[in-house]
Amino acid sequence: MKYDVIIIEKVEYELLKRIVSMAHYYKDSTYRASIEKLRNELDLAKIVSEKKMPKDVVRFNSKVEIATPFSVNKTYQIVTPDQSNIKENKVSILAPMGLALFGYAQGDEVEWEFPTGKNSIKIIGVEQIPKAIKI
Repeated sequence: MKYDVIIIEKVEYELLKRIVSMAHYYKDSTYRASIEKLRNELDLAKIVSEKKMPKDVVRFNSKVEIATPFSVNKTYQIVTPDQSNIKENKVSILAPMGLALFGYAQGDEVEWEFPTGKNSIKIIGVEQIPKAIKI
């Protein structure tokens, strides 16, 4: 892990905590396990101001190029649940893929539990897409 812990910008941290707190309604065990893992990581996360946020860390609206053992490289944009659209490669922060990547940096390899089982994801690239987040 590049920065030893996940890094989250202050405003996004507050939004993420609110989203995660409402996610306990999910009945799917994979989602619940992913949310619980993220909740644990949030306890250890480094929270920083916008000015100190590294450009290579996955956050809301980031476009993330990944490599997995079961597919070729793919690029996704991590978005809030209401903006999720898999046809446009926009993945909700509450989807297992979004939960797995959030707060990690380019070059990190992340192991996460997906509906297909435990898998490893390598973050190849991160591009920041500016967009205001309201909490």
